[in-house]
Amino acid sequence: MSKAAPTFTLGVEEEYQIVHPETRELHSYISRLIEDGKTVLRERVRPEMHQSMVEVGTDICKDVTAVRGELTEMRAELSRLAHKGGLRIIAASTHPISDWKGQEITQGARYLEIVNDLQDVARQNLIFGLHVHVGIPDKDVAIVIANQVRYFLPHLLALTTSSPFWIGRKTGLSSTRCEIFKRFPRTGIPDSFNSYKQFEEFVQLLVKTGCIDNGKRIWWDIRVHHVFDTVELRICDMPTNLNHTIGIVALVQSLVATLYRLYTKNIAWRDYPRSLIEENKWRAMRYGIHGKLIDFGQEKERPFKELALELYDLVKEEAKELGADKELETIPKILEEGTSADRQREIFDQSNGNLHAVVDWLIEETMRGIE
Repeated sequence: MSKAAPTFTLGVEEEYQIVHPETRELHSYISRLIEDGKTVLRERVRPEMHQSMVEVGTDICKDVTAVRGELTEMRAELSRLAHKGGLRIIAASTHPISDWKGQEITQGARYLEIVNDLQDVARQNLIFGLHVHVGIPDKDVAIVIANQVRYFLPHLLALTTSSPFWIGRKTGLSSTRCEIFKRFPRTGIPDSFNSYKQFEEFVQLLVKTGCIDNGKRIWWDIRVHHVFDTVELRICDMPTNLNHTIGIVALVQSLVATLYRLYTKNIAWRDYPRSLIEENKWRAMRYGIHGKLIDFGQEKERPFKELALELYDLVKEEAKELGADKELETIPKILEEGTSADRQREIFDQSNGNLHAVVDWLIEETMRGIE
């Protein structure tokens, strides 16, 4: 057990699209944007594999309020910098129209190595996500908590779905991003590990046999970070509305804290095989908040919205302790209002299949409530 209780600090990474407001297409601009943004954004803004993508990352934040402040500032600053070039930013996990074949690759050594290794699998990876880090300094405790969080990963995906379109097609999925990312090696729901030492031995074997050069190339939906003292959740689509993002961050932090509290009382969430959790992930990818997940304890299907409200109730106590209870109230609102994927499909149907209208909504919704 940890020598000192974790404080569940937060770090959040968001990946944005850079688009032209007239063509509505993705636009290569990251190098210029980073150069112009050094003064305000500093090291918090980073390039990604494609030149039409920009990633931002918060500093270590003590609570959800601090996360909101940083993400609001960075989204506003990114928008200002994009406007200088006649461009806009979008928060969503796929672009409704643009084709990956027309995108420029960032000329950094790491990205070129990945492209050389994975070829078109890497070039096609034109997707955008949300990553949430929760601080747990004790690596063995972090492994225990990560093992248990695996069960809830499909729930988090369903609440964030924002990628119903791909290269001009309505795919029928709520999260097309997840289906695309499956082509990468070392992705998806991980197996559980008995200890951090077992996980280290797994990573060392992959390094020794030339599969990877370090733990950064393990892209699972959740991982104990190989450098930072965090559990990193990578399952989420990129919510379009900032309030949804903050609600998810509050849910993740409260869930990790709840499982830790149970752990200190020698109570653990039941461990389920990766293959079973993958069944629920598929349902979340396909139907979002409108489908059913398997309740493995009861061995039956149940409406996702029922399960999401149970999760909300499970973590409410810890959310209050963390000062995240007000932000957590966004979760029931998502169930009522729908996710970005739901709204994108509504606009598509209402406009007789006009994907430009979908892009216009994404541009507007990305900046809703942000000055």
